[in-house]
Amino acid sequence: MFNYIWPILLVVLSNVLYQICAKSLPDDMNPFASLTVTYFVGTIFSFVLYFIMSNKGNILIEYRKMNAAPIVLGIVLVGLEVGFLYVYKNGWQVSTLSIVQSAFLAAVLIFVGWFGYNEVLTWNKIIGVAVCLVGLYFINMK
Repeated sequence: MFNYIWPILLVVLSNVLYQICAKSLPDDMNPFASLTVTYFVGTIFSFVLYFIMSNKGNILIEYRKMNAAPIVLGIVLVGLEVGFLYVYKNGWQVSTLSIVQSAFLAAVLIFVGWFGYNEVLTWNKIIGVAVCLVGLYFINMK
């Protein structure tokens, strides 16, 4: 059971800290300059964790297994990160940004799963997307 729970706890904790850090970026700092530091630290941290967590110990063998996904993921992550930094710079609140983007993301991923991965599209999921969209209306009412 613990192996099922700890990853989601890590995701939630990391996301909370991520949002706090993204909101705390100095207003006059260029987001791309910030990301160079962020990804440098992330690279070093990932490199160290690879050797701590891996019993193989040869990272070059792992690199030979690579396809295009890590390269595309790197580009996508920059878009994701800079998007969050700019929405905070443009006045979004921590309390609503995550909910809004998560609801839209959930709605889109329901259909990505259905079309791209042959996941079952049930009425529960469709109703859930509708509830998310209604919730977005209420969250964004002024």
